[in-house]
Amino acid sequence: MSDLLSLFGWTFLPNLVTGWVQSFYYSVTIRAGSPRPRPGTPRYAEHHRRIHIFVVAAYLLYTIYEAHYELVVRGSNFYGDLGVSPDASEREIKSRFRRLAALYHPDKVVTTGQGQGQGQQQSQEEVNNYFVHLKTAVDTLTDPVRRFAYERFGDDAVAWAGPNGNGKGGCKTHRDFVMRGAQMLLSYYGLAAAVLYGLGLLGYLTWGKYERWLVLASMFVWEAHAVMSPGRPAVFEHLLNPLLQRVTGVMGRYYLPFQAVALMRKVSVTVYIAISQIGPLLTADTSSGQLVARNNGAGGGDQEELLKQGLERLEMTSRGLEQDVSRLVELEMAPFAGDQEALSSMRGKIKEWLVQNTIKNDPMVRDALGRGLQRRRVDAPAGAKGTK
Repeated sequence: MSDLLSLFGWTFLPNLVTGWVQSFYYSVTIRAGSPRPRPGTPRYAEHHRRIHIFVVAAYLLYTIYEAHYELVVRGSNFYGDLGVSPDASEREIKSRFRRLAALYHPDKVVTTGQGQGQGQQQSQEEVNNYFVHLKTAVDTLTDPVRRFAYERFGDDAVAWAGPNGNGKGGCKTHRDFVMRGAQMLLSYYGLAAAVLYGLGLLGYLTWGKYERWLVLASMFVWEAHAVMSPGRPAVFEHLLNPLLQRVTGVMGRYYLPFQAVALMRKVSVTVYIAISQIGPLLTADTSSGQLVARNNGAGGGDQEELLKQGLERLEMTSRGLEQDVSRLVELEMAPFAGDQEALSSMRGKIKEWLVQNTIKNDPMVRDALGRGLQRRRVDAPAGAKGTK
């Protein structure tokens, strides 16, 4: 549901917010009574382009923060649920679980709603589920193989291990978990590559298409390294996690490898969408009063598209000039309105003027007349005058 809302937001919000921000910008920067740039003018289009880039970039940062909030602030992991650090030893994890069991064991928790039937049963069920969750967490983190798998694949690794880690889910060893994770990895990026290729064939995502493939390949290599390496991703372990704890002041907030992978996937999808909206605007032409996108690295087909856009702008300009000329002629003819004799005389004189000053003065027409006269005088005797 959140992905659908995000897609809806990327489709409608940037254009809507851009209009609001541009209106507010004009109300702040332009004094009362001064004319504002009108839609269809180059100045208005340039302001719209810059504000749209700013709005999309701000929304991009917000979606990245939202992904972080869902994964780290609202989300949970076994380390946080037990209240231990990711570097805690097996002894520290078991000691912490014994303290939690003394507080949350179903036999020691007083349930609410006693004597209320279904209310008591529901409350007891929540208590049981929470204790089972803590027991699963300690069993997973005290088993080196399952701990390795959990840090890289999250709750999927718990399902792969089966109940109590008995291997009924199909995975027991490091190799089993890595191979299962590699299958998921190949499926995910194979589907992503197919979608990217299909959208390219349909004519979408033309701006920065090579950069998109580079980002996809880089993500695949980084995620494969994060999943298969014995340690945690260095950029998160030594940079982002300490920075996150220093900025928030909360020591329990950090990224495990599976959370880092989920964040990078969301960020990559968000960046793809942002590139689709920001990329064409970076080189857009606003001289005509409209946002005319230009594709980077234009090939033959792109050159034809640019030529087509240029011809459309030329046609719009010629139409505007034709309308201006028509209005000027109407203004000049206004004094003769209703006088048919004067209008007929005026039309005749205008026609004669066009013939004398426009057609005959045209270089091509003059050249054709000269060649014609020259051919007619080829056989004339010396000193002859005229054209005969």
